[in-house]
This record gives sequence, C-alpha cells and structure tokens, in this order.
Amino acid sequence: MIRILGGRRLDGEVQISGAKNAALPAIFASLLTPEPLVLHNVPKLLDVETAVELVQALGKEVHWSNGTLRITGGEELRPEAPAELVQRMRASFLVLGPLVARIGQAKVALPGGCALGPRPVDFHLQGLARLGAQVEVGNGAVQAKATRLRGARVYLDFPSVGATEQLLLAGALAPGETVIVNPAREPEVVELAVLLQKMGAEVRWDLDRVTIRGTSRLSGAEHTIIPDRIEAGTYLLAGAITGGRVRALSVCPEHLRAFLDRLELAGAAIEVGPDWVEVQGPPRPKAVDFRTWPYPGFPTDLQPPMVALLARAEGRSTVTETVYAARFGHVEPLLQMGARIQVMGNVLVVEGVERLRGAQV
Repeated sequence: MIRILGGRRLDGEVQISGAKNAALPAIFASLLTPEPLVLHNVPKLLDVETAVELVQALGKEVHWSNGTLRITGGEELRPEAPAELVQRMRASFLVLGPLVARIGQAKVALPGGCALGPRPVDFHLQGLARLGAQVEVGNGAVQAKATRLRGARVYLDFPSVGATEQLLLAGALAPGETVIVNPAREPEVVELAVLLQKMGAEVRWDLDRVTIRGTSRLSGAEHTIIPDRIEAGTYLLAGAITGGRVRALSVCPEHLRAFLDRLELAGAAIEVGPDWVEVQGPPRPKAVDFRTWPYPGFPTDLQPPMVALLARAEGRSTVTETVYAARFGHVEPLLQMGARIQVMGNVLVVEGVERLRGAQV
C-alpha cells in the first residue's frame, strides 16, 4: 500500500534515470555476440532484473555494479527461454530474433506484461519469416528455426516498436541488407541501432525506412543508456498538477517535444536547457485535446498522468488513444477521486473539476 498526503506543491530537482525501454533491447543484444557488452546508466528496475535473469538463463554471465552491466560469456547459448520469465515481461519476446540469428533455433513463450489490450506478435513473426526463419506457433509458444537468416525487405503495417527492434536485432546477424519500411522511430529504437553499429552492423535511416547491413559476427561494445523520457514527463506532470516548479535533470529535451507542447498549452510555463527541463505549473490547468501517436507524437505512456492533470483543468478535454485501445485503467480510480470522465471507445472526454479528493483505489 502507498499512502499519499496530497494538496501540496511539489518543488525541486530530480535526476532522471536511464530509460528502461532502451536498456531492455540493449541487454538482449548481448545474445548476438560472445564478446563483452558493457552498458552504463542502467536503471535498477524489476523489468531490467527480469531481462538479466533471462540472458543468464540462456547462457550469459552478468555483473551489475553502480548502474553498469557487464555481460560476458555465451559461447554456447541455450535455445529455449524459460516461459516463467518471458510471461513476466512482454519485452522478453525480443530474445527470439537474436537466438535464431545466432544459433539457428529458439523456443519462446508468447509474451506477458501489463494488460493493455491485445498485443499481437504477428509483425515479429512475419518479419522473421521474411528473413528466412521457419516459424511455428503452438501450445503457448513460438518455435523458430533457420540454417542462416538472410537480409530481406519487410513492410510494417504499423510502426511497431517491438517488431522494429526484433528485426534490427535479427538483421544484425543476417548477411545482406534488411530493409524495414515504416519502422518505429522512438528514441529507444534509434539507440538500439546505435548500439548495433558499435557492435559492427551498418544501419542507415531514411525518410520511411531503416536499412541494416548484417554481418556474420558481431563484436562487443560499450554503450550508455539514454535518459528515460517517460520518467521525466511523469515528474514534470507531478509538478504541474500541484502548481509547483520541478526541474528534471539529465534529460534529452528533444525527446519530449510533443509532450511539452501539450503541457504548455495546458498553461504550464516551461524552460528548457541543454540537458534539463523545468516546469512551473499553473494555478489551474487549461483544457487540452490530444491524441497519442508513435514518436514523434504524444507518447502513450504519458497519457494516464496527462489525463490526471486534465481531470482538474478548466473546461472539456478530449483524449484519443491510438496506440493501446484499452489503456484506460486509470479512469476508474480517478472517478473515485471526483473526476468527471467518459469513456467512448478509444476516446476519453474529460470535464475538468476544480479539485480532486483523496480516495482508496
């Protein structure tokens, strides 16, 4: 249980952690090479610990000290990922591509994780099949085999972050060119490409595609995880909703552009430095309409705390969720706190109230 005594301004500075969503695929990239991979600025979170357990179960050795992971070993990898670990966290499914690319076979349970509605992995499987993998789905797991993956052209109907990362990882060890058309461009995806370049793959981003030229062997590398834009946005919203002043340190302001634009429209005063963002919250926010969208649009992960801000805004806000249609689990608790919110399909209509009240949720 967490007990919160609200009604107070939040003021001060906060150091932002490394991005979990950048750390996870970077950890799984260690499966592509037997050479050491050193990752700095890794956040100590449950999902990261699960990722570490998973690569250890597959044959890697991991030393974790003061935010730095050193991943070694793995001359011989095990092809089967423990179902309990994969079902604990949806990102664990990303081990499928590296295992098939490196040892020619993999068995991975269908992914778990938070309940945000359907999470089809069809884009992952169709993409790996295009690279030459034989893929079978049954008994709650995916089995994939390939004598050798090969570069291919893959079109994604939706710019899926997971599918783009899966294909980048697999394509790094697939000789030839893998072209992903309509890829995700989230900062965490771009950072994975940067890491793969350090390991020896060639990656080129164009207007509507990313091309990766794979190699038969990747080397080790040293890499620093980028700041967590979602953590930064959450702290800035906490300051804004209380009318306080909060400065987030060690951030990349460019990664927060769409979010900061909407926060400014809601009445917050925003200052931006080279690696920090400061928000001064208004006495009462203004109503704002927005929709979530793949990067560089408004991030779906910041939709729930932004709705909390708009719950006490002056006027009516309309929020359209285009990424995860079921990402409305926060609505019922907010209603218990006095918010006025209607759910209409994938749209929220938020009628702001002057004050929210404490409640057990």
